[in-house]
Amino acid sequence: MKLILDFFPILLFFGAYKLADIYTATGVLMAATVLQMGIIYAMERKLQAMQKATLVLILLFGTLTLVLHDDRFIKWKPTVLYGAMAIALAVALWALKKNFLKMLLGSQLQLPDRIWGRLNVAWIGYCLFMAAINGYVAAYFTTEAWVNFKLWGYVFPIVFLVAQGLYISPHLKNDEPSV
Repeated sequence: MKLILDFFPILLFFGAYKLADIYTATGVLMAATVLQMGIIYAMERKLQAMQKATLVLILLFGTLTLVLHDDRFIKWKPTVLYGAMAIALAVALWALKKNFLKMLLGSQLQLPDRIWGRLNVAWIGYCLFMAAINGYVAAYFTTEAWVNFKLWGYVFPIVFLVAQGLYISPHLKNDEPSV
């Protein structure tokens, strides 16, 4: 259920683009994201900061796309989101000496501080990579190529998350006593 919920806005966006155009797809994405966040809120009684940021940016950039009839806005939304995430993680880590990943996930994952630090740096790098690659595709390729990249670009986070899982698995602290 969670996987379907996570992917249904982008799948509807892709379908709407293929059936109509980028402007219809943008409206569908906006509506689907509002619905998605409503369902998440109903299930969990809260939205994570990232979910809120995503919703705000989709509504902001989507509205600009529709009102100004300029698809550059929706195409640059991921670059802005990933760039902002990279900046927030970097400032928190290096200027404020805080590890946002540990703050968000520390109750779910027990890892040594040095591993949390490496994960945070990995996320900064990943976000910068995703911002750059989306910016490049948005700037130098057609809208159709960007939409296809948007759909098939979900390979990047899957690979990144699997790699992180493989990296952290030997470092997870096991609270269960050995038998």
